[in-house]
Amino acid sequence: MNVEPTEALQDAIEIETSPAPSHSVIWLHGLGADGNDFVPIVQQLALPDFGIRFIFPHAPMMPVTINGGFVMRAWYDILNASLTPGQEDKPKPEDEPGMRGSENVIRQFLDKEVARGIPASRIILAGFSQGGAMALHTGLRYPHKLAGIMALSAYLPLASKLSQERDPENQHTSIFMAHGSIDNVVPMSLATKSQAHLGQLGYNVEWHDYPMMHEVCREELDDIGNWMTKVLC
Repeated sequence: MNVEPTEALQDAIEIETSPAPSHSVIWLHGLGADGNDFVPIVQQLALPDFGIRFIFPHAPMMPVTINGGFVMRAWYDILNASLTPGQEDKPKPEDEPGMRGSENVIRQFLDKEVARGIPASRIILAGFSQGGAMALHTGLRYPHKLAGIMALSAYLPLASKLSQERDPENQHTSIFMAHGSIDNVVPMSLATKSQAHLGQLGYNVEWHDYPMMHEVCREELDDIGNWMTKVLC
């Protein structure tokens, strides 16, 4: 398996597990990280021996309000501390323009894979934390059926607008959500509320939780590998 990152294309890192890949995984990083963050994961997933192109985009640089306006890679601005424990039920102003802008960028990555010969039905849109939120936001609105949508340590943004904006093509797409029970960045209660909301809208959500903080653990990687194998094969 070749897991050496190729030269960045359109602000992303690409890894192909074999020549002429037949499937793609677009994996979005979290706040303040970049596309390199999950590159080592490829070797740890124990996926079947067929060609997969992993794409790890870099989010744009922008000032982040919650971090005092410090400029970092982010898919959208975090406007206040309402994602911290004890404040989950308070109003959560969201950076809708930033989310819409990133949705357009992520759609371009999806469309590019289709143009390269990978059917949307063989593409997984995945992400961690902010990236997982954008995977849910974008994937459920995408007008072509995806193989799966994965959101790790994340939540559903702009939840109240999903029922009007969702695309029926991904109504029955498998969704994998996983979270740490002691997550100190995105409280698990936000994720479970997102899971419940998706369930009310009729989505198929495979849920996992682990005794960890805002991170990824070995057991989770095993579950991710099993799920990816199921939806890609």
